[in-house]
Amino acid sequence: MTTPYGAPQAPQSAPAPQYYGAPVEDPGKTLGIVGFVMAFVASVVGIVLCAIAKKKSREAGFDNQLAKWGFILSIIFTAIGAIYFVVVIIAMIAAASSGDLSTY
Repeated sequence: MTTPYGAPQAPQSAPAPQYYGAPVEDPGKTLGIVGFVMAFVASVVGIVLCAIAKKKSREAGFDNQLAKWGFILSIIFTAIGAIYFVVVIIAMIAAASSGDLSTY
C-alpha cells in the first residue's frame, strides 16, 4: 500500500488485546472472617458483624458462607451463654434461700 504521496505505508497490526479488570472481590469477606472469629470470643458482637457482612455480600451478589456460619454459631453460643447465666442465677438463689451462703 502507498499513501497519496507515493510513500509506502506500514502494514496495519492487530488491535491491542482487551484486558478485563481485576476480579471483583466480595465486600463482606473480611467482615465475615472477623464475625466468624468473634462468634467464639464475643458471640453478640459476632451476630452483628456477621449480619452486616451477609448484607454487604448479598448486595454485591455474593454468597458469604463464612458469615452465614458465623451468624449461626454466634446465635448458638449466645443461647448457651444465656441458659448458663439463668442456671447460675437460679443456683445462687437456691443456695441463698437454703442458708448455704453465709457472711462472716
